[in-house]
Amino acid sequence: MMAVRAFNAGSLFRSAASPPLLTFCCRVRPFSSLTFRRNSDLLGLRFPVFCSSNQFLGHGGGLSHSAHSLVDCVMEELTAWRSRRRVRASVKLTSSGELLGDKLVNRELEKGFLLEFKKDTDRVLLGVAQRPDGKKNWIVCDQNGVTSSIKPQQITYIVPGVENFDQTEISKFLQKAHGNLDPTLLEIAWIELLEKNASVTAEELAEMIFGSSEPLESYCAHLLLSSDEIYFTLLATKGSRSIYGPRPTGQVEELLHKKLAKEAAEKELQDFVQLLVSAKAKPALAKPAKSSWMVDEKIRYKIESLEAYAIDAYSSDEQRKTAGRILKAMGLTKTASSAQNVLINIGYFPVHVNLELLKLNIHTNHSDEIIAAAESILSESPDSDEMNREDLTHLKVYAIDVDEADELDDALSATKLQDGRMKIWIHVADPTRYVEPRSILDREALRRGTSVFLPTGTYPMFPEKLAMEGMSLKQGELCKAVSVSVILHPDGSIAEYSVQNSIIKPTYMLTYESATELLHLNLEEEAELKILSEAAALRLKWRCMQGAIDTSTLEARIKVVNPEDPEPSINLYVENQAGPAMRLVSEMMILCGEVVATFGSCNNIPLPYRGQPQSNIDASAYSHLPEGPVRSSAVVRIMRAAVIDFRNPIRHGALGIPGYVQFTSPIRRYLDLLAHYQVKAFLRGESPPFSAGQLEGMASMVNMQVRVVRTLSASSLRYWIIEFLRRQPREKKYRALILRFIKDRIAALFLVEVGLQASAQVSTGCQVGDEVEVQVEEAHPRDDFISLKEVNRSGSG
Repeated sequence: MMAVRAFNAGSLFRSAASPPLLTFCCRVRPFSSLTFRRNSDLLGLRFPVFCSSNQFLGHGGGLSHSAHSLVDCVMEELTAWRSRRRVRASVKLTSSGELLGDKLVNRELEKGFLLEFKKDTDRVLLGVAQRPDGKKNWIVCDQNGVTSSIKPQQITYIVPGVENFDQTEISKFLQKAHGNLDPTLLEIAWIELLEKNASVTAEELAEMIFGSSEPLESYCAHLLLSSDEIYFTLLATKGSRSIYGPRPTGQVEELLHKKLAKEAAEKELQDFVQLLVSAKAKPALAKPAKSSWMVDEKIRYKIESLEAYAIDAYSSDEQRKTAGRILKAMGLTKTASSAQNVLINIGYFPVHVNLELLKLNIHTNHSDEIIAAAESILSESPDSDEMNREDLTHLKVYAIDVDEADELDDALSATKLQDGRMKIWIHVADPTRYVEPRSILDREALRRGTSVFLPTGTYPMFPEKLAMEGMSLKQGELCKAVSVSVILHPDGSIAEYSVQNSIIKPTYMLTYESATELLHLNLEEEAELKILSEAAALRLKWRCMQGAIDTSTLEARIKVVNPEDPEPSINLYVENQAGPAMRLVSEMMILCGEVVATFGSCNNIPLPYRGQPQSNIDASAYSHLPEGPVRSSAVVRIMRAAVIDFRNPIRHGALGIPGYVQFTSPIRRYLDLLAHYQVKAFLRGESPPFSAGQLEGMASMVNMQVRVVRTLSASSLRYWIIEFLRRQPREKKYRALILRFIKDRIAALFLVEVGLQASAQVSTGCQVGDEVEVQVEEAHPRDDFISLKEVNRSGSG
């Protein structure tokens, strides 16, 4: 093994057999002018060739020497130096066989002594002893001119050889001391002391490496020893006196390796922070693409650590610590919001990133395996019910949904019988024509539980191509369906019903707005739509007679265009659930649910029968409140939670019907799909694929996921409503209905134009149900914060 130690422009060579102290003389470099003698003098070595760095080995036109003569010179002087050091070491150094106590005789503190002491856990100060304070404490004045009382155990070092030190000179003394520090000297001293198996005090180390144990040199040695984490370990301490011993070679090598690794990691961290700072400074369109942070493995780990920290979903403690170190290096607090802002500022997250979507780990894409399975089914799957489908293509079929709906899974038909009774058909898409129970696609749908509908996009339960091209009902095309037909009694109750596989050909695809317009026009050629509306009104009247509770309200709907943009377009409109078209559709869906529950009960089919126990409080107590949001808000607060039975129907008090099964959205809701599996098996004369117990287990999984998605949808909708309000002119006024009082004059309000609930202080005399005008003072969607102020009725704010 060869080691090279450079001195100015030359170098010396040391083999494994060479004396260790050669390293010492070769690694020494000149100290600042604050040191009283040059390093060669401090060592006690005399090398004429070193008298001028400009004349070393021929540089600068002066003396030159061959490498051979230089080594000879060094070796001769080294032999003499080692001989002198042995005499000195025999007096100064203590071997492991001697008592350490001889070195630990503590100095008695006196006025004027210069001492180092701990102010608190993180601070070490230098001060001058002023006077005793009680029996044991001392008053000291530190380098900052601050006087304080310290205990003996706070003193970490008393600088030897100092009397009546001028406290105004402390800063200058410290400056000189830190200017003289050279940690590389410790390595040299360690080699010598390890060879002798000897311990050392600060004063002894000063004599070794500086050739003097004067106050300044002794304190420098103390600073080196007390801060060293590589070469020396603390053996014993008594008061302000400490003794150190050299660590074993193996331990030093391990510590050096860790130190180098730490330094490399620190540089790597600083380089990464610089990348973040650079990306942050760039304009929006010039920021690095998200994929660019994924190329380098180490950069990817750090950016993913920040992302995990931002959504509080780190996979390991090390990932959490990595993110914390990054934030600290950037001078930021270690909070999720700090990480979020960093990722937004560098362009990794869009400005309006949906953090809840990330936190809840909602799957937005389907795997290649699932997509391949879906495409295979679309191209190869035969229809096992082909011979048992009723041809209903002669019926006029209306599919009514929101304008952005991609998955159309229900449609309606109607006619009047000769006896004047109304016959209704509810046609439901038939996804089980493609998907079999327990198949790979079924298991994926079970895991998701539901499609996710957000203002920024839709994430379907089934792969998009299968859901929207294969399963969905399409205008003017032959579509496979399950059709529920119902004949109503004149009072709105069910007279007859049937459930059958069918083929339909949808005539119209209508939005709620266009359907409402057609109803208002009352066109003769759309008599079927009018029959549906009449049937809906009849059904509502009958349900209310059975104790149904009307919870229709105003509901906001938002579509965000280009959500990745810093300022995306927000299309907001408010739907009235009591409007003609929405009322028509909801009544027909409830009717279908009642029929399927009755069908399942009559045929002993295990199904997810939904019910809701009647509230103990009579909803009529709220009849004095205005219909719509105010009354609905009050009634919903007293309603009991829905329950599910998988063997028999249970009464649904809020709907006013004896039983109910969700059946009309099998493409987007897994429990509806389960109902289809069970009913379709019965229609084929087969046993249901799932028992009541199996249904219960699957429903438990699905309902947990549905709750998560419902929370996500609500928070996302609220975020974009608040963002919409943030962009509006400050002086804009909004109509608000008082839903209830929270405390004193603080009221829960419903903003009619945007469909948002918020709170604000209202005037004395206002009552529940009253309408007030408010203005938005502040709106911060990321913090879910909105501040409203009532506008004075006289017109002033």
